Amino acid sequence: MSGWRGALAVYRNPRQLAILAMGFASGLPLALTGQTLQIWLTESQVSLTDIGLFALVGFAYSVKFLWSPILDRVPLPWLGARLGQRRSWLIVIGGLLAAAIVGLGQTDPVAAPWHTALFAALVAFLSASQDIVIDAYRIELLTKEEQAAGAASTQNGYRIGIIASGAGALALASAFGWPRTYLVMASLIGVGVVAAFLSPEPAHPTVRGSFLRTAVVQPFSEFASRPRWLLILVFIVLYRLGDALAGGMANPFYVKIGFTKLEIASVAKVLGVFASMVGIAAGGAFAYRLGVARALVAAGLIHASGNLAFIFQAYAGHDVRVLGMTIFVENFTGGLVSAAFVGYLSTLCHPAFTATQFALFTSLTAVGRTLFASGAGWLAEQLGWPLFFAASAVAALPGIALAIALTGDGGGLQLLRRSSPNAPKLPSSS
Repeated sequence: MSGWRGALAVYRNPRQLAILAMGFASGLPLALTGQTLQIWLTESQVSLTDIGLFALVGFAYSVKFLWSPILDRVPLPWLGARLGQRRSWLIVIGGLLAAAIVGLGQTDPVAAPWHTALFAALVAFLSASQDIVIDAYRIELLTKEEQAAGAASTQNGYRIGIIASGAGALALASAFGWPRTYLVMASLIGVGVVAAFLSPEPAHPTVRGSFLRTAVVQPFSEFASRPRWLLILVFIVLYRLGDALAGGMANPFYVKIGFTKLEIASVAKVLGVFASMVGIAAGGAFAYRLGVARALVAAGLIHASGNLAFIFQAYAGHDVRVLGMTIFVENFTGGLVSAAFVGYLSTLCHPAFTATQFALFTSLTAVGRTLFASGAGWLAEQLGWPLFFAASAVAALPGIALAIALTGDGGGLQLLRRSSPNAPKLPSSS
């Protein structure tokens, strides 16, 4: 028991608390340009067609890897020399993001919808940029053993931020109106700024050479110089295949077997969020206690086994008590595997190219998840619900097998070590 208590104690580390605060600031803008903004637009009698088009402002999150090399390599004048590469960018982006959120709240979506759209796009761009730097900061600040716990802190902070800018913002808007609500949300970005200001600057190796070479070419060539790098990329795409299939059809499944929107929302929004946050925290402690390699395999098997809850639900039909169990299992095991997986991706990043490589890895996971989820509906129609969820569990096995293959000598459970200044070496800049 002392070992597991020690694993949970990792979250009391001041560095983890700072990362939790930054995760909060990272999650806060998402609803302000998404679901919360949609409700504001609907109340303002904006057409549904125009509201749908506002979803395009989130495109910045999908292509953030395009400008991640700038945040990785370009120092800010004056401030960068005093606060460091990561902290200076976090503070500047946080200030600009807060200002953009205030500006968004001051627009009139009826009289000048383009102003609202432009400010929403600016908020999304700055939010995606903040995510790049926060991820790089977290990876560089923590040891290899702390990466999964750090990923858990970031993800739980992110969810708390979404709750604040979702349910919290709606409550504030009901009492004080939208401009004041967005002003309060902008002030909460200061939580991440203060955390960055009070936290240490992590080590960030200097790489010599032209910007094109050090920011664009070397992040790719460094990774491609590692043993089995293609296998690692295949693993990144396949590891959450089962999750992509089952998760993509979960809500249609609930509706098809007779649950109302209110029943789904009342269980998912409360029990689901709680289970997800507990699962993420458990996953971080799990990986800290067992190592990220063992956690990848064990959490993957647990999450795949969680599909049995869906199968049980399919036979139980419209039973709210069983729905609670299903949603708890889905979210808890999803959180467990998410913490281990993000922790693994973090260990893959070379300290000299952290922001660029992590943005590329996460973009690759998003592409794989979207690609596989697109065929989930067809597969469910062909197999029926019980067999579909059984197939989703089986679909997780190739990724788990690759997790075992990517461990150390003789198939042991030694994770491929995170790149460091000692291993592997950087490509020559000559």
